[in-house]
Amino acid sequence: MHGVTGPYGKAIFVDALGLPATSVMNAVPLPDFGGGHPDPNLTYAHELVDRVAAENIDFAAASDGDGDRNMIIGRNGTFVNPSDSVAVIAHWAERAIPYFRRTGVKGVARSMPTSQALDRVAAARGLTCYEVPTGWKFFGNLMDAGRLSICGEESFGTGSDHIREKDGLWAIVAWLSILAAAANAGWADVSLQAVLDDFYASFGRNYFSRYDYEEVDAAGAAAMVDALRARWCSPSAVGTAVGPYTIAKSGDFAYTDPVDGSVSTKQGVFAVFADGSRVVFRLSGTGSQGATVRMYVEAYDANKTKLDPQVALKPLIDAALGVAELEKYTGRKEPTVIT
Repeated sequence: MHGVTGPYGKAIFVDALGLPATSVMNAVPLPDFGGGHPDPNLTYAHELVDRVAAENIDFAAASDGDGDRNMIIGRNGTFVNPSDSVAVIAHWAERAIPYFRRTGVKGVARSMPTSQALDRVAAARGLTCYEVPTGWKFFGNLMDAGRLSICGEESFGTGSDHIREKDGLWAIVAWLSILAAAANAGWADVSLQAVLDDFYASFGRNYFSRYDYEEVDAAGAAAMVDALRARWCSPSAVGTAVGPYTIAKSGDFAYTDPVDGSVSTKQGVFAVFADGSRVVFRLSGTGSQGATVRMYVEAYDANKTKLDPQVALKPLIDAALGVAELEKYTGRKEPTVIT
């Protein structure tokens, strides 16, 4: 996306691995990112998405302007949700990545809005899974303390303790290493979808989506979140209905850092429902360009793992938007970006 990883991509994929020069696109860093938005998602990386569809490309990836985030996609519309990405990497770590064969995996972590797929891998492997607020510094503290090896966030950031930062290029190479390990294991179908299907067969699927409403009226967005906070932080919220869902737990996420004891509050208003599904609302940015409201929805299914996430999550999305009254507070009917 005309960011800083372009020359590294050329050095790795063209110069070192011998792929044709056409395998790297938008690889020249530009101050204005070529006039595009350097976020590696299905909306802003549409040029790559279109090329994958037109050429039936098996594996493709994008990295953002400063190289710390990544998107993984493949043929037949396969999209690796960032929440699944970190979980799959943790699942394959020692089998596919030599670094982890040497060091082992000390622990894993995810940001609070990120789906709980990683929790399932951690439970199966007997690892501690830390749930932290959004912000890489919380992962950094755990790494410094030797508690964390693999971490990620739903906003396309993935990393490990090889450096104290998220690393988009590392995540891309990690996925290629997983595909190579599958090939070495004799898989008949070595594809992104095959890796995902294998993971879902073992752990079920945490359907997940994020709705971004960008540059909305800041006052209206703040009022909406305040109203949700008042409702969901009340002890009386448990047992109440949100559409067809019943609240089992709700509140405003707070975190006490196990390393330095610091406390972070108001990190996301959430509701967990009786069936294990979950909704989170977060507000960011209140400057001259307005605010951004992010809604995260998650639902788990152990058996039905091949649904379109937007289909699987539609009842939950409708219920969440209804209780938040987002259109009333912001005037927005549709999100700017859906992940």
